[in-house]
Order: sequence, then C-alpha cells, then structure tokens
Amino acid sequence: MTDNEKLDLILSEMQNMKRDMQDMRQDMQDMKQDISDIKQKVTKMDLVIENELRVNIQRVAEGHLDLSRNLHEAMKPSSEVEMLAIKVRMLESDVRDLKLKLA
Repeated sequence: MTDNEKLDLILSEMQNMKRDMQDMRQDMQDMKQDISDIKQKVTKMDLVIENELRVNIQRVAEGHLDLSRNLHEAMKPSSEVEMLAIKVRMLESDVRDLKLKLA
C-alpha cells in the first residue's frame, strides 16, 4: 500500500467519522428537544395536580365527611329506638316475674 492510498483511506475514514459526528449532533438536538417537551408536559401536569386535583379531592373528602355525619345523625333515633325496645323487653320480663310471684 502506497502513501497516497494510506492517505486516501485515512481521509475516507475521517469523512465517515465526520458524518457520524454530524448524525450524533442531530440526534443530540432531537434529544434536547424531546427533553424540553417532556419538561413542559411535567410542568403542566404539576399545575393540574396542584390547582385542580387537590382541590377536587378536598371537596370530595368534605362531602364524604358531611355524608358520614348525616348518616350518624340519621342513625341516632334508630339506635335510641333499639335501646328502648330492649328496655321494654326487660320490663315486660320483670312484670311477668312479678306476676308469677304474686300468683
């Protein structure tokens, strides 16, 4: 192999490396753009979470708390009626026992 052939081979390899470097630069630019797009999307998602979802979740939780309170208030008379029914049964039993003792 002559010196000219060697130089041509080196030149060819250098040109290939130059093309590869240009391709890599373009790929890096594309990646930078993709990363920038992703950052913007994440920022938008953060804003939605902070400004909308948290507020809506809090509203749902407050509504649930109100419903729970209303349920407990509505169940109070029912539990009072049950307690009175138990007391009446006990009194009926006591009256029966007293009737048997008197008879």
